[in-house]
This record gives sequence, structure tokens and C-alpha cells, in this order.
Amino acid sequence: MKHLLIPVCLLLLMACSKPLYQLNNSQESFYKSLSKHCGNSYAGKVVFPADDKDPFAGKLLTMHISTCSDTTIRIPFHVGEDKSRTWVISKTEQGLQLKHDHRHKDGTPDEVTMYGGVALATEEKLEQRFLADAYTAQLIPAAATNEWTLALSPDGRTFSYILKRDNQLRFRADFDLTQPLKTIK
Repeated sequence: MKHLLIPVCLLLLMACSKPLYQLNNSQESFYKSLSKHCGNSYAGKVVFPADDKDPFAGKLLTMHISTCSDTTIRIPFHVGEDKSRTWVISKTEQGLQLKHDHRHKDGTPDEVTMYGGVALATEEKLEQRFLADAYTAQLIPAAATNEWTLALSPDGRTFSYILKRDNQLRFRADFDLTQPLKTIK
């Protein structure tokens, strides 16, 4: 029995030292590229729709890449004075996941929160496309066909958040990565 104890302990130790979730190469590369911006805030603008009917039109858009760990990146997304939104990018057993965490001013969860999906398995290292998951389809039936894209431009100057529904572009915001607004402590 003593002879089995050491190999079993070594196996347990090796299992604990491996990463919790193993992403494919493109997802891992995207995650690392985004993590390099941790602690910075960036201004953005609505690119589509380009009209006054969009509720974000004319408002200052700011993304704060505020919290980065080995498994999660949290990006509070402010629209003017509205600070209710946070994009949560996590490593999961299924792959890279995007969730939209919506909160009230007092910090309690909004009724419509934590919707999103898991990234498609592609070879694209600068762009991740997330299809709406079953939870999203149940929570927001109209969003069952949503596809969110998070993209870094090849020159590293722009981060884009893109929403398609029924394969039609619904929203796009671009953020200037060359001009950090401030460093988050």
C-alpha cells in the first residue's frame, strides 16, 4: 500500500498543475492578446447603425479592461453615465465564452443578464465569434440567433464589438486601442 501512495500523490500533483481549461490555439491567442490591455480604458464610438435612432448614438462609449486572471477577463462597458454592463470573457470546458453581465446601480443583477455564448472553433486569432447559447434563447427569445464578435484589428489599433441577429448586422462599436484613457488601479 505504501508503494502506491507516492505514485498516486504524484499523479494528483500533476493534475493540479495543468490549466483548468484548455482552449484551442486561436482562442488562447485571442485571450492573451486581449489580456495585454488589462488595466486600461479605451474610448469607442458606434459605427453601425450610423443614425440618431440608436440609443448609444452621441454618448461616450468606454470599455475598461479591468480584471484579468488566467480564466476570466471582465470588461465594464459604459454608455455615457450608464455603468450597468460588463462583458465577461471566460475559459470554460466548451471553449472561450462571452457573457453580458447587467447590473442595477445597487449591484443587484438585472432581470436580463448573463446572456451570451461560446466561441466557434476557428483558426482566427484576432477575432472570436460567439453564438447565442440555450440560456440566451430562453431568456431573450428574439436573441436566439445572435452572434457576437469580438475582434482585434491586424494592426492592433482597434477593438470591435459586433452584434449580428438573423445574420444581419445590428450593432458595431469600435474602440481606439492606441489612446488609453487611464490606467485602472
